[in-house]
Amino acid sequence: MPRKLSRRTFLKAGLIGVPAVALAGGAGASWVWKSADVNTIGTIAFDQELKIPPLANSSIDADGKRVFNLTAQAGSSELLPGTKTDTWGFNGSYLGPTLRAARGEQVLIHISNKLDEATTVHWHGMHLPPRMDGGPHQMIGPGGVWSPTWKVDQLPATLWYHPHPHGKTREHVNRGLAGMFILDDPGDPVARSLPREYGVDDIPIIVQDRRLSGSGHIGDGDGGDTILINGTFGPFLNVTTEAIRLRILNASATRVYNFGFSDNRQFSMVASDGGLLPAPFATDRLELSPGERTEIIVHMKPDETVVLRSYEPELGVNFISEQFGGGNDRFDLLELRAADQLAPSNALTDALASAPHLVDRGTDSTPDHRFELEGNTINGQEMEMMRIDLAVTVDTTEIWEVTNTDQDYHNFHVHDVQFQVIEVNGAPPPAELGGWKDTIFLPPDRTVKLAMRFSDYAHPNWPYMYHCHRLRHEDRGMMGQFVVLKPGEKPGIPPDMEHDHA
Repeated sequence: MPRKLSRRTFLKAGLIGVPAVALAGGAGASWVWKSADVNTIGTIAFDQELKIPPLANSSIDADGKRVFNLTAQAGSSELLPGTKTDTWGFNGSYLGPTLRAARGEQVLIHISNKLDEATTVHWHGMHLPPRMDGGPHQMIGPGGVWSPTWKVDQLPATLWYHPHPHGKTREHVNRGLAGMFILDDPGDPVARSLPREYGVDDIPIIVQDRRLSGSGHIGDGDGGDTILINGTFGPFLNVTTEAIRLRILNASATRVYNFGFSDNRQFSMVASDGGLLPAPFATDRLELSPGERTEIIVHMKPDETVVLRSYEPELGVNFISEQFGGGNDRFDLLELRAADQLAPSNALTDALASAPHLVDRGTDSTPDHRFELEGNTINGQEMEMMRIDLAVTVDTTEIWEVTNTDQDYHNFHVHDVQFQVIEVNGAPPPAELGGWKDTIFLPPDRTVKLAMRFSDYAHPNWPYMYHCHRLRHEDRGMMGQFVVLKPGEKPGIPPDMEHDHA
């Protein structure tokens, strides 16, 4: 059996912080992360208790709004035990609290920027007006305060929030600005039957890779070989119930994870980006690309120990890109330690939620719009802040066809909507794509058809975004803008990026 190594021993052995280099080439050149495969299986000591982001405090104001306060601030964190790292966070030095609200509530969030540069806060997966979306047009200057408000009107789900400044999203997220946003529906009996005691049997799992030097500095390269869970390296979780719910968020900038357990046990996937699946999906492996979320139920026995791992992801790229792009990497992530006595948990029901049904597959699924992803472009264009790329009509359903024509892997995220996956390369979607999604993985030569409905909100000037959620690609221009219009309206001119929210 391999010897267990502490994080400090790992550093002394020179196994962390392998330098990154770039492949020469044209606009579509890939970035090489490292010079060798990374395999931490059996080498992690699991000597740090998993940090659980606190639930954000909130209050109800005179108008009945649930009010949260977030402050983006600089700080210092022990990402490596005993080593200080300069980081950013919300209401703390790294990451942010978990926001939690119920369907039907009006939320109001006061965001203060105490950083030395402008940033934004985007509500990834949320259905809300475009002025509240937190994209690159809603910049918050240093010392500024932005107070978006909207009514939560969507299914219970695991969403998240993170910065979205054009050209700097990757930098701001890598420094630590991110957090979960959990939506509840007290009237949904199935949702209430699942494990839901936050921090006990309902656990946030924010997965990030970081390139950390021996001094703790966060490097600029993608594909870091230090994995943090909720900002914890080598974490363990004490399990006290027969079943636990893991809300897994891939908050990495580039890396794709292939989640499974050390004993290859099956677990039940119960939710994707936008909420519960139609039925539990039993599997032993589950891939997530950057920005995607899943909820899984894991059953435990008394005194049992098992490790959550990331196995080699199926990137669908050539062997060189796979070798140097993380396709052969394997990680030990989190050790689950069951108590000698476990509290009983509810049995999973066979039916969880209604399947997405915006359009029928096999009927007229002619795309309203087609998108080709290649290099740092969508349909051959890089992002331009003052250009509207697409206009759709409010309260209509459209079908978007998205194709990765590149030899690198991408994914595709659409703001404001949750979409129905109709087809993957002409075939019905697999079970893990059978629920609501807002981000979808696209290896080379994959084409997906997505149905989405643009309801409630329209504005000719304030756009939403669609983009690759590999953050380096997004920052370099792999993004477009669309507006939702009332019938008869024409697209306007987007607001200046430096719009003052102070």
